[in-house]
Amino acid sequence: MDCQTLIRYLSDYIDNNLSDDLAAEAREHLATCRNCHVVLDSTQQTILLYRQRGQQQGLSPRRHATLYDQLAQALAARPPDECE
Repeated sequence: MDCQTLIRYLSDYIDNNLSDDLAAEAREHLATCRNCHVVLDSTQQTILLYRQRGQQQGLSPRRHATLYDQLAQALAARPPDECE
């Protein structure tokens, strides 16, 4: 399995939804590829943080509006060729 294939199957790997053969190939690749291992770890940590955060109250409407405005300003400031 190469990196691109692992990334394509990463969600199914994390959810234990791969066939035994594909899961074995993924584990073999992860054992030898530091970059993919970092991607896997980062993705799993993001999921964990999201789940923990989901147990807490969401953003206040004011904070949500502020973040949305900041994102809109950042996107508007980008040159047109970077938006594709």
